[in-house]
Amino acid sequence: MGDAIRELLSTPPGQAPEPNDLAAACAELRTEADCDVYESSVVASGRRLHFLTRERQKRLGIASVELGEVAVRLTPMNHESVVALREALPSLAPTCIGLKTSLGLGDRLGLATPGHIRAVRGTGLAPVLAQQSIREMTRTRRTPEEVVDAATWGALQEGHVDGFGADADHLKTTDDIDATAAAGFTMFTIDPGDRVNDDADALDADALEDALADVPWDRMETTQADFEARYAGESFDLDGSTLDCPPEAAARAAVKYGAVVAHTLAMCRHVESVMGERPFEIEMSVDETDSHTSPVEHYIVAAELARLGVRPVSLAPRFVGDFEKGVDYKGDIDLLEETFGRHVAIARVLGPYKISIHSGSDKFSVYQVAARIAGGLVHVKTAGTSYLEALRAVARVEPDLFREILAFALERWDEDRATYHVSADPTNVRRPDELAAGELEGLLDQFDARQVLHVTFGSVLTTEKPDGSWLFRDRLYDTLRAHEEEHHAAVAAHLGRHAAPFAVSR
Repeated sequence: MGDAIRELLSTPPGQAPEPNDLAAACAELRTEADCDVYESSVVASGRRLHFLTRERQKRLGIASVELGEVAVRLTPMNHESVVALREALPSLAPTCIGLKTSLGLGDRLGLATPGHIRAVRGTGLAPVLAQQSIREMTRTRRTPEEVVDAATWGALQEGHVDGFGADADHLKTTDDIDATAAAGFTMFTIDPGDRVNDDADALDADALEDALADVPWDRMETTQADFEARYAGESFDLDGSTLDCPPEAAARAAVKYGAVVAHTLAMCRHVESVMGERPFEIEMSVDETDSHTSPVEHYIVAAELARLGVRPVSLAPRFVGDFEKGVDYKGDIDLLEETFGRHVAIARVLGPYKISIHSGSDKFSVYQVAARIAGGLVHVKTAGTSYLEALRAVARVEPDLFREILAFALERWDEDRATYHVSADPTNVRRPDELAAGELEGLLDQFDARQVLHVTFGSVLTTEKPDGSWLFRDRLYDTLRAHEEEHHAAVAAHLGRHAAPFAVSR
């Protein structure tokens, strides 16, 4: 017994085992471990095989040959185990992905990673499997450590040993940086959006002059005079086209984004000090603001960051139109195409860096435009859509639970929508008791229902009963674990539609 396991352990590093050899080794592992095994998870490293058991409470398995005999040890899937796993298989630790065309795959439940990997497999896209904002972690009561660990376990389950990114999204404070850096995140998305002065566009001449005096020139390590000498009245070559910067446009850009540049600089320097010798990447995001980012404003922000030594891997402007959560783009697609091209040209000239599309879930009318224009310099962020696909799976297999969640979400809508840019009308959503089981899934394709379900995830996951037990959380997780394949198939199918337009290998 154990001949197939020994054969697999002798496979040269980097060489995929023959399917028949893998199947035979898995059969032996099932016997030795006395439980089922995810065949896709079996990965050889040195003198050991690592794998996951397919049980209600999954475990990490390690097989080795000791004193001539095959030995199999099972350990809990806890943080200590995942740290040891990353040491044995470094490709299961988050890494920097650079300028590769990439897809951010936020997972609010910590269960979707296998579906995410299936969605990007064969596309050539670099997956960011751990992507979560502090806001979302707070609402789901998850820690940065749990987010990264869940991505690692999901990668092992699917046998994904090609590397992945980990994005600490929408960071606003140095405490956010400290917590996510300690957990192993490699990408830090700085969000200075609350420092954008959205009134700058409407200021009259006198008010604009007064506002210029309040720009934090010292924290930008410059002066107003030097800033104006760099930009006011200048024209900039965008690799074949020209970007004019009238003095008034430069002044409004300074007022609107001066504090953004200063805060981003301070946050990036804190990342540098915390990360030390560890590699990391920076994204800067100003997408969650009321006014859009003009090409002149983008150019000035990027040029100022470059002057200060900040070289982002990606930058997320506030595009024209509306990028609402969980639904397609709302706006003039021709105007978006025109301005998106200018943003990409700036990214090429001042970087190169990627243009990052936030609230990128389900923006299907945008993808072909972005893919064609960006030429690979693009990063798309998704998050809530994976939660919605989990609910799609629930609607299929546990319709009564889905009805309860929908009724609760409709009750929570007015409060939970406050921090999101959404426009759903809950009166357009049919009540759950009006719908037959076969009609429930269709709600996941209806505009208003998608947004109602999207923004109430935190309440669904964290509301407790009077006795202190979870109202939905345990039942939701138990259902998705019991119907894992249905869940992952739904996630893979939907996210696959996001990945396909950007695929760099077909």
